[in-house]
Amino acid sequence: MKINILTLFPDMFSVFEHSIIGRARNSGILDITTTNIRDFSASKHKKVDDYPYGGGAGMVMSAQPVVECIKAVKQNNSGKVIFLGPRGKTFNQEVAKEISKLDEVIFVCGHYEGIDERAYKYFDLELSLGDFVLTGGEMAAIPIIDSICRLIPGVLSSEESFVEESFYSGLLEHPQYTRPEVFEDESVPSVLLSGHHENIRKWRRKMSLRITKERRPDLFQNVKLTKEDIKLLKEYEKNVD
Repeated sequence: MKINILTLFPDMFSVFEHSIIGRARNSGILDITTTNIRDFSASKHKKVDDYPYGGGAGMVMSAQPVVECIKAVKQNNSGKVIFLGPRGKTFNQEVAKEISKLDEVIFVCGHYEGIDERAYKYFDLELSLGDFVLTGGEMAAIPIIDSICRLIPGVLSSEESFVEESFYSGLLEHPQYTRPEVFEDESVPSVLLSGHHENIRKWRRKMSLRITKERRPDLFQNVKLTKEDIKLLKEYEKNVD
């Protein structure tokens, strides 16, 4: 996948030079490039913001450098232009899956108190990380891009690495354990030591269902329960009683 990030602060994305994403870039699976919006300012002093018409606190990002930056990047990237802003669709795992299927994509990071409305016609999609305020679009872009990239074939070591993770199946992930077998008098659940793969699978599914129902009922209500799921939940509730 080719990803272009349009930003006023390219250095913030050095995080993608490390770990899993860094390895995927080195192997050629991911092509992540940052472009400084400031380089496209028509202002003598490379100014990219100004006071809002009508008054108000803060500065507004000018349309001119943003639009010119998009036009320049579009010469080598024909993908959708995604703006990170508060009016956008809330990002989730389903959105991540859809974007991960694209070959090319462009992310635009806003900053200051907002962006000139006239730039919006150049955006194909606006995404929000959630109902809270960040200092800039860069802060939202990093987790969104990471979430998308790890779904691309070859980025993780195996498909299983993300298929069983939280949110991928609509459920929170089951508890995980590693050595030692006993830590502070607490033992690893015996089923995980049994070597019985079917029982382990059922236990993990049961735990995912239970944890999601208890901690994220909003997610749980959208899960299509199978006959086995209903049986596993009844087993858990019976043992709790």
